[in-house]
Amino acid sequence: MSDSQKAALASLESGKPVGHDTPFVYNVEVDSEAKAKRVRLFSVAAPHMRAFHLSWINFFMTFLATFAPASLIPIIREDLSLTKNQLGTAGTTTVVGAIFARIFMGVTLDIMGPRFGSALIMCMFAAPVFLFALISDASAFAGMRFLIGICLANFVCCQQWVGSMFNVKIVGTANAITAGWGNAGGGATQIIMPAIYEGIRNGGVPAFEAWRWAFFVPGGIFLVLGLLTWMTGWDAPRGDYRVLKANGEMATLKGSTWRLIKVGLFNYRTWVMMFNYGYCFGVELTVDNIIVTYLYDKYKMDLVTAGGLGALFGLMNVFSRPSGGMISDLIAIPFGMRGRIWALFIIQFLGGLFCLAMGFTETLAATIAIMIIFSIFCQQACGATYGVVPFVSRRSYGVVAGLVGAGGNLGAVITQVIFFSGSPGSPVLSKDDGLIWMGVMIMGVSCTLVFVHFPMWGSMFFPGNGSSEEDYYLNEWSAEEIAMGLHSTSMKFAMESRSQRGFKASEALAVSMKLPTEAPTDSVSLDSEVSVTLADIDAKPQTDAAK
Repeated sequence: MSDSQKAALASLESGKPVGHDTPFVYNVEVDSEAKAKRVRLFSVAAPHMRAFHLSWINFFMTFLATFAPASLIPIIREDLSLTKNQLGTAGTTTVVGAIFARIFMGVTLDIMGPRFGSALIMCMFAAPVFLFALISDASAFAGMRFLIGICLANFVCCQQWVGSMFNVKIVGTANAITAGWGNAGGGATQIIMPAIYEGIRNGGVPAFEAWRWAFFVPGGIFLVLGLLTWMTGWDAPRGDYRVLKANGEMATLKGSTWRLIKVGLFNYRTWVMMFNYGYCFGVELTVDNIIVTYLYDKYKMDLVTAGGLGALFGLMNVFSRPSGGMISDLIAIPFGMRGRIWALFIIQFLGGLFCLAMGFTETLAATIAIMIIFSIFCQQACGATYGVVPFVSRRSYGVVAGLVGAGGNLGAVITQVIFFSGSPGSPVLSKDDGLIWMGVMIMGVSCTLVFVHFPMWGSMFFPGNGSSEEDYYLNEWSAEEIAMGLHSTSMKFAMESRSQRGFKASEALAVSMKLPTEAPTDSVSLDSEVSVTLADIDAKPQTDAAK
């Protein structure tokens, strides 16, 4: 082994990137962009799997902290004498802050890198988690929930970081696993925080003090994870953004930041995906906010039982959101991007149907059964959404991911205000009626997916126009940037993205051009190493990649 290879291996073990002039050696086969071709779940090696695990763990903790107050509402409500309107207002403010934070974070990540963004959020928002223990009235309750909710912007870090580390054929699966496991924090907090509270209270601390001490646990974990992310993570497969910019591998041209924003902002597909994400992830946020009090009040059960049953909705994320990403990746093998969009539409529409059905149930058993089915489709739609999002823009992926992620929070605000706040400015509905009308809205919004059309791949009802992937992604760069070679990463991505034509479309094209075809061997499966893998994405192995 050469000295340069030893240096690269040392960098992998230490978690610190090396310069551009040092060859990289990865512990997994990579593609032309140095993106991993498989997800090795039991590995924490840098850069790919370390980014994978740091992403979902950080996101899990932000979800847990954001909905920790909701899991203890019956106790906090009594301590602070909160009314229904005050609780509704606080529930809305929880997700408002992250709307703008996710947009801002999307731009920041494309400039500074996802490692920086994720570490910044974890360290900065440890403070409001600690300070939540000091609140004394409704205003402070709503204000601190607003501040803690901003940390949900870590979702954008999670998706942009993982999306930049894994090949286009498994990016839906990788994104969905990390987001799904992260979202599970919203369910886990319904069990974890009441358990921490009960443990402290059983230790002799009064109830109205015990819930306050409970918030020091997630606050401390935030700080530890923030430092760990900063010290051991990589921004990209070939190193940190600082190094890549210094080596000319990333755009540093004057005015490039505005063009970066504009490319994502003025792509209409961004807004359609944002709108739809508001009614899968946004719905999930809304349910996380109301489910414990819904079960507690409707079926007159104790807090721990209500928390345990309510946790089922969020905990389904462990497998349901990843399965949505897998379905998207699998359907793309024969049907390409058109298959991905159809899968998202069907899954999300069914989620709306079961949300509606949940509002009509009158027994606990039926409510829990339908809630579980509803959660599966709702969360699968979230995973399938981010099977499409990475292809909207290569250059402005962070901006697009941020805007779509913000749409999730915006949808939560809209549904919370319209259906569950009970304020004078919105219909005063029961939670059952709110669920019914929220289901109707989900089904209606799903129909807007018919407008998502990629010129090279087509849409739900129409095929592509024959243009190339290179044409689509090259349009994101100016002539000056192209002359400087800053578009090279987009061209590599375009080449990898030809798989989104789908085997069926490629077969039809080959027949029309009288070219030979053969069936693909790609699959998404769990191998003996408990890995999600796609075999033979490139016919030729990467140099030094699989050694």
